[in-house]
Parts: sequence; structure tokens; C-alpha cells
Amino acid sequence: QVQLVESGGGLVQAGGSLRLSCAVSGLTFGSYVMSWFRQAPGKEREFVATVDRSGGYTSYADSVKGRFTISRDNAKATVYLQMNSLKPEDTALYYCAATGLTGARQVAAYDAWGQGTQVTVSS
Repeated sequence: QVQLVESGGGLVQAGGSLRLSCAVSGLTFGSYVMSWFRQAPGKEREFVATVDRSGGYTSYADSVKGRFTISRDNAKATVYLQMNSLKPEDTALYYCAATGLTGARQVAAYDAWGQGTQVTVSS
């Protein structure tokens, strides 16, 4: 049974930081590209960041570039999202997801999803 379990969300003031984690089980973690998406109320789920199988390639949405950092630890089967300089517009439910396609940004390209962790940024 494939499981992706996110944690680390919470309430933070604008300018603050959070680190999200996603623990993965039930699949060969090192064989999958991992990404973070987010969904704000009333909006579509959007791509945030992706990391390739080795961790050597990363890519970000323009809205988070320079503020967020995605990384992975294949030994721990965990992917992380370090979020700095948070803004109220970063408020959303954050999901991790797995795919076999390097660089994929479309929701439909992803095979497995977590349940999400809420991030709320107050102004």
C-alpha cells in the first residue's frame, strides 16, 4: 500500500519559515520524481517544486523561486520543502506527490498523493 504522509504545516506570520516533510512508503522511493503542490480555497491545485530521483535537479514555480527549497533523502524515503520569507498568498493545503516523469508540473502526471498539510500565513 502506497502512502505519502505530509507533516510540518502550521500557522506562521508573514516573513517566517516552515519546513514540510513527506514520508513515503509502499513504493521504491528512489525510482520516483517527487514534487510539492498546493491548493488554496477556491483555486486549482498548482505546482510548487520538483526534485529528480537523485536530488541533483530541482525546479520551482516562479512564485516561490528564491524562497522555497525542495530536497530529498533517499535513505529515509522522505522529501522536504523548506519555505522561507512566507507570504499570506502562500496560504494553502500543501501536497506531496510522486511521478515517473522528470520535470512534470501537471497534476495529471502524478501517480500518488498525500493527504496534505495546511500552511497558513498571517499578515
